[in-house]
Amino acid sequence: MRLGFFDGDPRKLPYGALGPKDVCTADNQELARETARQGIVLLKNDKKTLPLDPNSIKSLAVIGPNANATRTMIGNYEGNPCKYTSPLQGLSACVSTVYQAGCQDLACAGNSLQLDAAKEAAAVADATVLVVGAGQSIETESLDRVSLLLPGQQTQLVTEVAKAAKGPVVLVIMSGGPFDITFAKNDDLVPSILWVGYPGEAGGGAIADVIFGAFNPSGRLPVTWYPQSFADNVPMTDMRMRPDPATGYPGRTYRFYTGETVYNFGDGLSYTSFEHRLVQAPAKTVSIALEEGHECYSRECESVDPIGSRCLNPALDVQLSVRNAGGVAGGHTVFLFFTPPSVHNAPRKHLLGFEKVFLGAGGEGRVAFSVDVCRDLSVVDELGNRKVALGTHTLHVGSLKHSLNVEI
Repeated sequence: MRLGFFDGDPRKLPYGALGPKDVCTADNQELARETARQGIVLLKNDKKTLPLDPNSIKSLAVIGPNANATRTMIGNYEGNPCKYTSPLQGLSACVSTVYQAGCQDLACAGNSLQLDAAKEAAAVADATVLVVGAGQSIETESLDRVSLLLPGQQTQLVTEVAKAAKGPVVLVIMSGGPFDITFAKNDDLVPSILWVGYPGEAGGGAIADVIFGAFNPSGRLPVTWYPQSFADNVPMTDMRMRPDPATGYPGRTYRFYTGETVYNFGDGLSYTSFEHRLVQAPAKTVSIALEEGHECYSRECESVDPIGSRCLNPALDVQLSVRNAGGVAGGHTVFLFFTPPSVHNAPRKHLLGFEKVFLGAGGEGRVAFSVDVCRDLSVVDELGNRKVALGTHTLHVGSLKHSLNVEI
């Protein structure tokens, strides 16, 4: 609508003449790369293996069925790219590389595993980057995955190549959905893991930027990564959010899920460290003004209806100081969660808001949130009605916590 699609003949409107030449400008090509960079999530980085030093890495083994991916990187609901930069191309622009697919295709099934050549490449290279995961032949519309494990023999490929590798191993997962990669998370021979989603046409350059330190990763996981036992035991047709202790149903999403996780919603590491400090917090007690004669004045209530009760309390201000305590500039997303009282099968926690800041080494910035008690601190009861729970609510950012009591 903002482009004027419904305002008449597009050829006579300001954007009607836009074409490939406008999309494929240098600025827009850089935007594609920057978008991919900001979406990359660093999940593991033992002993600060990443970033790699391009001056000390003379040879790099680039291995995996997605290592030379092009079309796969744009997912679906896509347009026509100006050009592709595959992971192999992006990494080859930084150091000398040796490429082995490791599998004939993403399914990596049957006799398609090409392990010997992959192991030989890793055994002589100064470092190894494994790019595995999924693509439109694995997950897309009308093609749901039935397993949370890496497709086919990809797990074996990663494990065996890591054993053979002479230098550090970087595992790159390219996918739209989560995988159970517990094997790699717990493997000391795989010190670094990146999830890159489907990073778009410039994804290979962005991956190289992160691996070689031209960009400090700041992405966060948008979903919970469940273990394979979740897929084994929870029917995909059971879409209830809340857990059911009577049947052992663990619930879904970071808000309700009570089981073990591989990685959590919001996880994501950086090449630096950030510290939070609470600068301004709400009062410890917040009173909700109700209509005169409201029934909850004469009896004990566990919650009140924020609409029928004329819940018009002013917003609460939360301000935090964020400091980059490391030696590398980077971006950092501050998540503000709240945990409500245990009424109406309320969620374990709920995301109220998030803000991203970019800070130089040693830099400090402010992040502010406005919390509407009647809207933001409400929950949905068993009948689907929104309620403001009375009692102790806890706001938290990382390890910082602030509790406030909501009363009438």
